Amino acid sequence: MSKSSQNNNSAQNEGSIKGILEWLALAHGRSSAEDTEELLRQVLYLREAAVSTSQRVKLLDLLYAHAEEIVRSELPRLNELSLPISRKTRQRVRLLLELLETLTQDYFNTLAVLYDPDTQAAGSTPQISLRRAMLSIAWQIHIHHLIASPPRPGLWQQLHSAFRTARRLGLESAEGPHQSASIERLYGNILLTAIAQPASFSSDELEFINTLVEGSPCQLAFSPTPAGPVASTFWIDLDRDFPAHAQVRRSPGDDIQPLYFSCAGIAAHVAGLRQALGSGSTPESLGLPEFAGSRAGIGVLRRLEKLWGQPAKRKFSRRRQSYRARLCAGLGTLCHLLRHPDEATDLSEWMVTNESPDGFALMHMAGNTTQLRVGDIVAIQPQDEHIARDAHWHVCIVRWAISENPEHIEVGLQLLASRAVVAQVAQPYNLGAGKVAALILPETPPLRSSQSLVVPPGLLGENSRRIVLLVEQDNLAIREVRTTGIDEQTSSVEIFSMRPDEE
Repeated sequence: MSKSSQNNNSAQNEGSIKGILEWLALAHGRSSAEDTEELLRQVLYLREAAVSTSQRVKLLDLLYAHAEEIVRSELPRLNELSLPISRKTRQRVRLLLELLETLTQDYFNTLAVLYDPDTQAAGSTPQISLRRAMLSIAWQIHIHHLIASPPRPGLWQQLHSAFRTARRLGLESAEGPHQSASIERLYGNILLTAIAQPASFSSDELEFINTLVEGSPCQLAFSPTPAGPVASTFWIDLDRDFPAHAQVRRSPGDDIQPLYFSCAGIAAHVAGLRQALGSGSTPESLGLPEFAGSRAGIGVLRRLEKLWGQPAKRKFSRRRQSYRARLCAGLGTLCHLLRHPDEATDLSEWMVTNESPDGFALMHMAGNTTQLRVGDIVAIQPQDEHIARDAHWHVCIVRWAISENPEHIEVGLQLLASRAVVAQVAQPYNLGAGKVAALILPETPPLRSSQSLVVPPGLLGENSRRIVLLVEQDNLAIREVRTTGIDEQTSSVEIFSMRPDEE
């Protein structure tokens, strides 16, 4: 290479570095998502610059710090999005995910110096680079959860690769900067949120789960052999693009060298928190956000106990289907529909893609979906040739939702009952409460041996007595009942088992 060519390259590199520093100076203090595209451009400029590894890491750290500010300001905007999310929002999210993906890859690239025998890296550089690569991956996974979109292919393999590299270098247990979590703790936290079935929670509930996991005193321990109860044992394959499997659902094959971990400790911790809140402790005294004390927060804790401590096996096999169905979303809308079936109601059309005795998977075809929420009550009615055979509205609860693009949304429904009766709830001892619309679900042996009552959150307790139901079926009937337990508790509805109040 000629001397003039070297000078030109040197000047070009200096110009790129100067441009990056100037842009960072101008962008200092800003955290708007509108900076995402320009920040991504600066990261790509740095990728092309021929600079030393130490200088590259310093500049990459500065760009990462600005990306962190943008992510933290953008995450609250992704809460309570209706599905499928708009094209404009998806474009904004796509740029943010591309920025985080590029930062992840560039931090991995800085680790190549570890394999160069002629170069000695600074002692803390590998640990910091691995931490920031893992945090960038964690943000990507979290954003995918908030927009109900599956993580991109290869994302979990990248996370496993970072953890494997940390274990090979003996860095996984080292405390992070400013007494922050170790790489092993970060890795365990990401796995815990993933096996909690994030598609089955609302965005507010996901934020609570993240806060709960990060603040938990429990840390996962990884071992090549199972340790702890089988019911709460999970395993991962560091070579596969998948988070983790519950051992009760699937055992590793002979060609796999898995790492096992037990969730018994954190399941017991969550159970203790729920019991403490039920005994009158405040969320603040337990180091929890205020959401933990709400009905929805208690419901999340109850579900996490089972998801981490006793994940359930699939009871029934699925059968592929392809027929259309109408869907009615929301307790209030459904009550109105059952009361006045001939009146116009805001319904949407779906294609049933598979079904089993306890639920359905549906793909959206037409109609409004803005009122659809994970954890809410819906009802579906088959159309076409199926409607003659079974014209009832099947009452379900939305268990999960996935949206891969602005024109696409799929949901999973758990069947609660093949029909329902509308009622009004009156509480004689609380005259100011007024009457509230509710649904009575019949017994469905062997899944449910007693009738259930579906009501808005916060109306009743687990052992409420002297509840008067005005049942609107043929003639008006009056029933006095009591609740005997809670079967379901979400941010949208609560479902109680009930029986006649003989007193």
